[in-house]
Amino acid sequence: MAVLPDAPQNSTPAASAAIAQMREGGGPDLPDGEAKCPGVGQDFEIGPGVERGAAVRPYERAADDPLYRPLRIYTLDPAASRLEGAVAVVNVPYEPLEPGPAGSVLRVTPRDGDSGERYRVAELDAPAVLIRNGYDPSPADPRFHAQMVYAVASLTYAAFRHALGRHVPWGFDPHPQDAAHQGTRLRVLPFGGEERNAAYEPGDGVLRFGYFTADGPVAGRNVPGGTIFTCLSHDVVAHETAHALIDGLRSRFLVPTGGDALGFHEGFADLVAIFQHFSYPDVVRAAIRHSSGRLGRAALLTDLARQFGHTTRKDGKALRSAITLDAEGRVKPSVYAPDLEVHDMGSVLVSAVFSAFLVVYERKTERYLRLATAGTGILPEGELPADLQAVLADEASQLASQFLTVCIRAIDYCPPVDLSLGEFLRAVLTADYDLVPDDPWGYREAWIDAFGAHGIYPPHVRSLAEDELRWKRPAREIRPVDKLSFAELKFDGDPGRPSSAGELRRQACALGMMVRDNLDQFGLAAQGDEALKGDTVELPIVQSIRSSRRVGPDGQVVFDLVAEVTQRRNASRGFPMYGGATVILGPTGDVRYVIAKNVLNEERMERQARFVEGAGARFWRRRPDGVRRPVREVFRLLHAEGR
Repeated sequence: MAVLPDAPQNSTPAASAAIAQMREGGGPDLPDGEAKCPGVGQDFEIGPGVERGAAVRPYERAADDPLYRPLRIYTLDPAASRLEGAVAVVNVPYEPLEPGPAGSVLRVTPRDGDSGERYRVAELDAPAVLIRNGYDPSPADPRFHAQMVYAVASLTYAAFRHALGRHVPWGFDPHPQDAAHQGTRLRVLPFGGEERNAAYEPGDGVLRFGYFTADGPVAGRNVPGGTIFTCLSHDVVAHETAHALIDGLRSRFLVPTGGDALGFHEGFADLVAIFQHFSYPDVVRAAIRHSSGRLGRAALLTDLARQFGHTTRKDGKALRSAITLDAEGRVKPSVYAPDLEVHDMGSVLVSAVFSAFLVVYERKTERYLRLATAGTGILPEGELPADLQAVLADEASQLASQFLTVCIRAIDYCPPVDLSLGEFLRAVLTADYDLVPDDPWGYREAWIDAFGAHGIYPPHVRSLAEDELRWKRPAREIRPVDKLSFAELKFDGDPGRPSSAGELRRQACALGMMVRDNLDQFGLAAQGDEALKGDTVELPIVQSIRSSRRVGPDGQVVFDLVAEVTQRRNASRGFPMYGGATVILGPTGDVRYVIAKNVLNEERMERQARFVEGAGARFWRRRPDGVRRPVREVFRLLHAEGR
C-alpha cells in the first residue's frame, strides 16, 4: 500500500538525460547554477519533485487541431447493461498518438506482465479507426483494452488539470524507454498479469491492471470460469490513475504515518471514480429513472467496481459503495475510528463527501420537485416525467463536477505530510472560500455537517464554525518574496506551464532562503534544537513549487504559487517522522498560507508510534540496524489480504 519514499526512482542515465533536456537557457538552468543559491546543501535541499514540474509536457493544441478525440468506452464495466448507458462516446482532449497508444503524458504498453507476450497495438490515428470513434467495445479485442485505459486515464488527468489550473507532474523520473520523448509519461499495462487486483507502482511509474478467472458463484452478468479484465472497469482505471496523480502532487502522502494518511489516498481515488460516473449522461439518466430521483439509492452512480465485486465478493455486491443503507432504506453514515483498515478508512471519507453532495443536491432540486408536484414536494408512485428526469440529471452532473473540482483543488491546501481526514475538510473549506466567498447554497455548511455526522473532526479547533475551520494566515508576518512574484516568474506561454526546470529551481531557491529564516513557522527545526530530545533532523527539502490559475463562477481569475517543504526527523523510536509545510503565495509574492505539521510535535510522534507498532506494522519493515522504513509495496485496489 505504501512505497519507500527515499528509494531511488528510475535514476538511470537515460532518465537523467531526459530531465537534462528540460534545462535550457543557461544561468540557473545549468547544473552548476546551484552556486548561485548558496543555501542549497547548507540550509536546505531541492528535491527531484521541483524539476519534475517541468518534465510533464501535455500536448498543446494547434489552431487547426480538433478539440477532442471521440472514443468509445465502458462507463461502468463490460457486465453492465447498454440500456443503463454502459457504453458511451467520450471526448478525450486531442493529441497526436503513436501506436500503443502513446501520447504526451501516457504510454500504453500492450504486453503481458507475466509472459511478456505482446498483443495487437491500438492505432487510434488510423483513418478507419478515427472515423468510427475508435475500436468497438469488446472484451475480446486487446486493442479496445488499450483504448479503454488510455481514454479513462486521459479524462482523469484532464479533470485534475482543469481543477488545478496547471499541468500535473508525475511523481517519478522518465523511463529509459522514453529518453527520446520530451517529457515524463505514465506507463499503463492493461494486461499487467494474472492477479485479482490492480495497482499503481510509484517507483516504476506504472499502472498495472490484472486479469483473472472468475470462480463460482458469481453475480450479475458474469459466468463462472470467465476472464475478468480489471482494465475494462472504468472505476478501476480512474481509481489507479488518481493514485498516480496524487503521488505527483504530494510525494510524502505515500509515507504510512497513520490510517488517515493511507485512507485518504484510497478514499480520494474512489471519489474521483464515483464522481466521474456523473459525466456520462445516459448513466445518470438511467440512475435517476431507476431511483425516482433519489441519488442515495442510485446504485449505478454510487457503486464502485461492480463487476470486480460480483466476481470476488461472497455477497456478490460491488467492491465498495459511496452509500450504505440501513434495513429501512435510509442512509447510514460510516463512522470514523483511528484504527480502521485503510480501505475502510477511505470508505468513511467517501461516505462523508457523498453525504454532503446529497444534501446540496436535494437543496438545489427541491424547487423542481415542488413545481412537478403542485407545491407538495411529494412525488407520486411510478416513473418520473421525462422532463423532470432530464432536469435532475443535469443538476446532478453539474454538482458532481463541482464537488470533484473542489476535492482536487483542496490538495493544494493540504499539509505535505501526515494528513488527517479532518485536515482535508479544512483544506476543502479554505480552497472553496478562496474562490467562491459567497455560498448561497450552503456547500461548506453541508461539508461540515457531513464530516461531523461521520465522526471526522479536525484536530485542535474550538468549534465547527466555518471561519474557525478555514486555514488562517501566518501568525507572524513573513516578508513578501519579490523573486516569487508573478512579475518575476517565467512561463512557457501559459501560467500553468513553467518555462524550464532551471526556472523552477530558481523559484525553489528563493523559497528555500525564505524558509531558512523562518524555520519555526514552517514546522521545521534546526539541528541541535533542544526540543528534538537527542534526535537528529536532515536539511529541509523544497519538494515542489508550482503555479496555479483558477477561474471562479463569476469569472474572476485567481493566481497562486503552491509549494511544499518537508524535513525528516530520525527519531530515537526507530522510525522517521516528517514535518514541514505547504506554502501558498499570492501573485505579488506575499505569503497567504503556511499549512504546517511541526516536526517537533510529540503528540504526532506518539500517534505515529502507535500505528507503526500496531495496526500499521505491515507497512513498515525493520532493517538490520533496527530502524524501520516503509515497505516497498504499491497502491492496490484491494489490501494485502485480498478482501
